[in-house]
Amino acid sequence: MLDDLSTGYRTRDRVRVVAKNLCGVIPTGAVTCLLGPNGSGKSTLLRTIANLQAPISGCVRIDGVPVGRISSHDLSQLIGIVLTGRGSTNAMKTEELVGLGRTPYTNYWGRLTSADRCIVDKSISEVGANELRGRLVASLSDGEMQKIMIAKTLAQQTPVIMLDEPTAFLDFPGKVELMRLLRRLASEGKTIFLSTHDLDIALAMTDYVWLLDRQGCLETGDVDSIGRSGSLERLFSCHGLQYNPDLRHFEIN
Repeated sequence: MLDDLSTGYRTRDRVRVVAKNLCGVIPTGAVTCLLGPNGSGKSTLLRTIANLQAPISGCVRIDGVPVGRISSHDLSQLIGIVLTGRGSTNAMKTEELVGLGRTPYTNYWGRLTSADRCIVDKSISEVGANELRGRLVASLSDGEMQKIMIAKTLAQQTPVIMLDEPTAFLDFPGKVELMRLLRRLASEGKTIFLSTHDLDIALAMTDYVWLLDRQGCLETGDVDSIGRSGSLERLFSCHGLQYNPDLRHFEIN
């Protein structure tokens, strides 16, 4: 839950507020998409919710507890997150990278048990990446890397999964396949929260929408209520492009 949250960045001599006075609840057991134009602060909001950066004011609560008061170890068992960027893991094999998702549950030495390895294998299979087993991370395309990072988060077995642009490097069938996976995970009780620019796929396959505009204002609701409010057209339509709320997609005229 967002409790009068303001997001942004602090430097030594100034505070830059990106969005302010945000309130909202991410529904449990559903897929919620964070949508907004470039520069609206979607990634900043996602990182703040995951406690990767501090809020300017207000707070994010999980079961009533501010995330800032939850230890990093406990939070790693609550929230799994997939961010953009490859990181410094090129020398690893894919199974090793996915295995890092088990870190919150391993011993001091980080050794995986046979049960951990079974979870890693299942996570790789769930994202349709069996053919990537044994590959070096450096050899993966951006789309393949995205699959492996999502598998790593699945291996973390958290009740909440957050993803920043998870469909960005996937082809169209891959985007649909991923959204179907996320919907299935939500139907099994996980809370899925993702930001994306793939509007039509998001609106066709999500349950709820958080709509963030360039002024830092947040509107939340189910897909149909947001679609009929006119907010999607206001933010994304241009000459010759209109949103059809009945079909849940944008039409080019």
